[in-house]
Amino acid sequence: MKTPYKNIYNVLKLNRFIVLTVIVCALLSSTFSVWMVFNINQKALNSAFAINTDGNIIPLKLVTQKENFQVEALAHLDLFHNYFYNIDASNYERNLEKALWLGNSSVDNLYRQKKADGVYNRLLQYSLVQKVLSINSRITENNGAYSFTTTTIFEINRGSIIDTYELISTGNLMTVDRNFPNNPHGLLITNYFENTLKKLNNEN
Repeated sequence: MKTPYKNIYNVLKLNRFIVLTVIVCALLSSTFSVWMVFNINQKALNSAFAINTDGNIIPLKLVTQKENFQVEALAHLDLFHNYFYNIDASNYERNLEKALWLGNSSVDNLYRQKKADGVYNRLLQYSLVQKVLSINSRITENNGAYSFTTTTIFEINRGSIIDTYELISTGNLMTVDRNFPNNPHGLLITNYFENTLKKLNNEN
């Protein structure tokens, strides 16, 4: 006697095959999705984004950011040491005001100490010209904190006498908001200290 129904075992085998196929596809799809999310996350951790002048988003690598930080930090230190030590009777007030924007209270305290010691009065009284000849900075990173050592060579022109000095100074750098044009690099010098000052020669 024929039955209108198919063999129950064949139907169960077909159903099991379909279920197993769906489960395998789901596992493969889930694995691929997890891998894609992980890969995207890793790329995101090593990237940052900036917006250029026309509004486009530009990906930047963290390595590139560190390289840019080094460049900006050196430029910041050059700017500060030029403002603070490249002075004469006509520009010292303007230059020192600009230098104070680039450092914290440690720079301000040094400025006040020099002022109390009569450094700037002598600059005016004897029409001295203090000119920076070279600035060489070395930046060190330690667990995300940055410190620097800067060697500044400058000369003091006293008219008939020119004295050349080597100043070694140290400090730290911290990131702050950019302030154009007062602090274009968005860095602040902290714990600034003049370690040694040595006369190199005395030209007549």
